Amino acid sequence: MTVCVFVQIRCTPGRTYKVAEEIALREMHSELFSTSGEWDLLMKLYIPAGEDVGKYINERLLDIPGIERSLTTLTFKAF
Repeated sequence: MTVCVFVQIRCTPGRTYKVAEEIALREMHSELFSTSGEWDLLMKLYIPAGEDVGKYINERLLDIPGIERSLTTLTFKAF
């Protein structure tokens, strides 16, 4: 079983496309969107069961140059 999370990403100005390209190359996401407003990108990904969510994201995503800040939302099966 996997854990579905959404990560909103704020990029350094002018770096959004480079960040999105690097995420795509790493093939870690299920879906990746450019968004308007406070955050530049919205990524949906599935984290393997047993993995620490924070560590997984820190080691596989947040080392990408141009990421200024992120906000991770965990999902729960409610219905």
